[in-house]
Amino acid sequence: MIELPEAVLLAEQLNATIKGKKITEVIVGFTPHKFAFYYQNPEEYAVRLTGKKITSACNRGGLVEIQAEDSTIVLSDGANIKYLEPQAKLPTKHQLLIGFQDQSCLVVSVRMYAMLWCFPDGELKSDYYLAGKERPNPFSSQFNKEYFFQLASSEILLNKSVKAFLATEQRIPGLGNGVLQDILYRAHIHPKTKLQFLTLPQKEELYTQIRQTLMEMYTLGGRDSEKDLLGIAGKYHTRLSANTAGQPCCNCGSIIQKENYLGGSIYFCPKCQPLQQ
Repeated sequence: MIELPEAVLLAEQLNATIKGKKITEVIVGFTPHKFAFYYQNPEEYAVRLTGKKITSACNRGGLVEIQAEDSTIVLSDGANIKYLEPQAKLPTKHQLLIGFQDQSCLVVSVRMYAMLWCFPDGELKSDYYLAGKERPNPFSSQFNKEYFFQLASSEILLNKSVKAFLATEQRIPGLGNGVLQDILYRAHIHPKTKLQFLTLPQKEELYTQIRQTLMEMYTLGGRDSEKDLLGIAGKYHTRLSANTAGQPCCNCGSIIQKENYLGGSIYFCPKCQPLQQ
């Protein structure tokens, strides 16, 4: 699933591959998917985009935003985005295809669920999108220690778990359940630990690991569980994921545990990340 490191990389690749290209074809919903969410009437996408040029791409937290003159395309974390050169074989299944004048194309398929939004500039008022656009993410200069400590000191959040604080409600855009696992592992914090039980040194280490872990993921081309625009897997080796559950911890040898929590899975080392309560 796309999170901040992958969203930044994808935006950079999109600017290098499709910026300036003219859209000549748009196919929406070629393969029906009940968890592919479109903006209003998807049949209007072709009318809205055909003949437009791609002017830029950027990330909005963990969202990928593509600008096509007076229209905006936003792709969320469950979107698998792939660029195909002219004459490349098209996949048999996809939920959005944007073809360009030079016969290259952008193909988007949905893994579990995803937003594939296309709308006139400024029209989308989704809180999820606006949070990604307006709130500081860990790669921005505004996401400094003072800002983080202010977030972590909110009285209404003190009874929430560290996972709930970090990876829900877009408090920190682009930081989701995927990257959360390694951040907490490296900070030696259990995902169920309540925010109120963290000491000052633990909060400082958590802030440090948010910045350092995400930057390492980015510089290594994303996580090894994700693929970039060209279908190449990232080179950041994830310490905690479905692939490491049940295996020995690389720090202490204890067995990595998996639990269902807050609508998703958490992974942790019971020795390196003791639950504080």
